[in-house]
Amino acid sequence: MLDVEKILEDPEAFDAAMRLRGVEPCAKQIKALDQRRRTALSVLQEVQTKRNQLAKQMPLERDHPETFGRLSQEACQLKGILPDLEHQAEEAQTALKEFLSCLPNTPADDVPHGVDEKANVVLRRWGEPPTFAFTPKTHDVLGETRGLMDFQLAATLAGARFSVLKGGLARLERALAAFMLDIHTKEFGYQEVSPPYLVRPEILYGTGQLPKFQDDLFCTTDGRWLIPTAEVVVTNFVRNKVLDEKDLPLRFVAHTPCFRSEAGAAGRDTKGLIRVHQFSKVELVSITTPAQSEAEFPRMVGVVETVLQRLRLPYRVVALSTGDMSFSAKRTHDLEVWLPGAEEYREVSSCSWCGDFQARRMQARYSPVVKGSSPMYVHTFNGSGLPIGRTLVAVIENYQQEGGSITVPDALKPYMDNQETI
Repeated sequence: MLDVEKILEDPEAFDAAMRLRGVEPCAKQIKALDQRRRTALSVLQEVQTKRNQLAKQMPLERDHPETFGRLSQEACQLKGILPDLEHQAEEAQTALKEFLSCLPNTPADDVPHGVDEKANVVLRRWGEPPTFAFTPKTHDVLGETRGLMDFQLAATLAGARFSVLKGGLARLERALAAFMLDIHTKEFGYQEVSPPYLVRPEILYGTGQLPKFQDDLFCTTDGRWLIPTAEVVVTNFVRNKVLDEKDLPLRFVAHTPCFRSEAGAAGRDTKGLIRVHQFSKVELVSITTPAQSEAEFPRMVGVVETVLQRLRLPYRVVALSTGDMSFSAKRTHDLEVWLPGAEEYREVSSCSWCGDFQARRMQARYSPVVKGSSPMYVHTFNGSGLPIGRTLVAVIENYQQEGGSITVPDALKPYMDNQETI
């Protein structure tokens, strides 16, 4: 949720920021909605104040029938119009909130300007793509050829965009999750949590998935939603709370399944594990003060880079443009891993700084250590650390051998009973 006060302080800058996010200028609409809200609240408060004054005055006039009757009649009139004024104030408040809830976050000053991914900027690279004495295969071909991936069975069980992993690949998937969790908890101090996979709609609203992206989600018959990422539920740990500044930053890591309808991905990545309805992911979430936020973002990106470097997977870090960032982000850096079978880099992690955008939607604040200071909104961060399926794809393709076997990365061997190959 955007800060109305900041919008009204500099409407031209706000409209310029919205243009960068592909949204038509709307500061005037926000000003009008806010004025409507203020007027409705002002009238309501005026009537409530007058009613309270009459309630105090009437007992003093009981010995003066004429005055008491006049005051009593006035009080009845005010009581009669209060419900309508309360309704008007609530409607005005809701109209402003609904309008703001569909607007994306404003980008940070250092975000590249552009309408889509073509304007993204590669910041750095790590590792060299491997060379092969043979033509490398894609992960789905390798998996199916060795009987370790079964997309046909998955389709009979659940439909398209699902998978069944077997044997060594199923174990490798489990090993990847344990490896990542150990790095994040033992080396970088994230607290491991195991959250619910079904949430109420207000939880998705808090992180920005609802109302704008409901078509990308799965909803149950009782009105609860399957999480598209652990970010949704873990970030909401601080919903409606006032934290102590001394307790920040908070850092959480969760390994959960993720569910996405992929409504806008028709015809893309229809084979393999790249774009599926169900996958597992290790997610990182940080909650900080505004002062801590600039240091937290590169720290989170560096944590994810550590995982890829330990697996010795070539990757690049990409700053996403204003037109390619996620809805809630002020800044996003993607980590893209090299896939030899496809001969291209593909996104394997997005790390985003959301500022106070999600905190305003969740009403998540902290009390500054300075006495007398009012509570302030926290800043939130999220990052894939990493998605298990896409990381598995990268391991399969980068570690494939000519005969179709897959070498187990050294970092994963302790989680595979020192197994050398699959």
